[in-house]
Formats: sequence, structure tokens, C-alpha cells
Amino acid sequence: MRKINLAITGCMGRMGQKLIKSSSSDKNFNLVSLTENRKINKIIRGIKPELNTINALKKADVIIDFTIPKCTLEVLKIASKQKKRVVIGTTGFSKKQERMIKNYSKKIPILKAGNMSLGVNLLMYLTEIASKSLGKKFLSKVYEVHHKGKKDYPSGTALMLGEGIAVGKGKNLYSIIGKKYLNKKSFPYSKTINFNSIRKGEVVGEHEVKFSSGKEIVTLNHESFDRALYSEGALVAAKWLKNKKPGLYSMRDLLNFK
Repeated sequence: MRKINLAITGCMGRMGQKLIKSSSSDKNFNLVSLTENRKINKIIRGIKPELNTINALKKADVIIDFTIPKCTLEVLKIASKQKKRVVIGTTGFSKKQERMIKNYSKKIPILKAGNMSLGVNLLMYLTEIASKSLGKKFLSKVYEVHHKGKKDYPSGTALMLGEGIAVGKGKNLYSIIGKKYLNKKSFPYSKTINFNSIRKGEVVGEHEVKFSSGKEIVTLNHESFDRALYSEGALVAAKWLKNKKPGLYSMRDLLNFK
């Protein structure tokens, strides 16, 4: 089988660096392009990073993007013209930007996930089941911890978990989002979904969902210790997306969760 020509955007970021390392040891991939949103005067794995342009991405079969929303949309604009497949791990999109991604997916295959980990996606699935099974008598909240350099909050993964709660209740996430706390020692339950985000040290990722009836508490949680699980998950997504038709996919589609 022919190797998949891979482009990595945001190549100087934490995830970009992990993806370069993981892809170099995966025989299914041929790294052909690295891009950043600024000029980089160095050679990485024999490749000189470029800005996000049509020329920079033309050799790629699949693009993996872990950047910021503005850059992701620039990449999607180029990818849609060149019919490239895109795996999006970027988080922090606005409602308008989410709609733009949906529109691009009508032209090209896109897999978008706030988290590429198998364990986290299983957690989201279990959260949905718990929310549906426990019903209206249980209030819920989401807690997450990430490294001090992570700017957006709540994290994309926390919002995925919030979506799991909402789906279980038959609601739209944005209709029941509550307060978004940052670095609070404690935070309350609510009829809506409250979030508390902690930013400290070099924490890779911790996520916890709690359901409380006032008489008992159900807790679901997940801890990540190595970012390699995200980069490896993104590569699995890239392989899976290679032969898909245009559409907006998630890790749930890849894992075949019903």
C-alpha cells in the first residue's frame, strides 16, 4: 500500500512536535510538509517549514492541524481548493467558525475531534449514557486540568463531555451551558452545565464529569500522561480518513460507537 503523504500544520507547537516524532516512526506515512504561521529558519526532518499556502500543502494527501481557529480556517480554505483531507485537533472555535467547518466538509472529508484519545472518546460515550440513564434528578458539572500554556477554556475535551451530557438529556449543548470558571478551588452544580478549568504546570490533561442527586454522586474521569497518545490517535484518524467521502466526521465515527 502506498504511503500517505502527510502535512503537519503548527509544526513548532507541542502537538506539532509530537506528530513529527510519531509520524517518523509510522511506516504508513511519508512526511512531505510542515507549516507554521510565522517564518521558521530551521530544517526539521529534512523539511523547511513554510507558511500555510497552496504550494506548501500541494503534495499532501492528508493534513493534520493542531493550531488556532484562525489558522485552521486558513488551512481549510486551501484544502477545499486542493481536495485534501483534514484532521482537526484544534479547539476553541466560535459558533460561526463551527458552521464554516461544516460548510467546508461538504467539499472535503474532515475529521474533527477535541481529543484524539481512545480513552477520552470512550469517556464521552459513557458520559452520554450516564446522563440519559440518570435523568433529570441528577445535576452535572465538568472539571478539567491542563498545562499553564493552554489558552482556551473550557478545553475542547471538556466541551465534548458537556455535549455528551446534553445529548443524554436530549438538549443542544449551547442551550444548557452554564458558567465557565477558571482556576477555582470548587464550583457548584447547576441545572445547566458548569465548567471549571485549571491551568497549572505541565499537566497533559485531566477530565472529570460528576452527576449528583444530592443523595449520591457518580464520577467519570480520565487522566492523560503522555501527549503521544494524542498524536498517535491523530495518525489513526488520518489513515481512517484517507478513503472517506466528503463529510464531517468524529472519533466516534472512527471507533464505531453507536
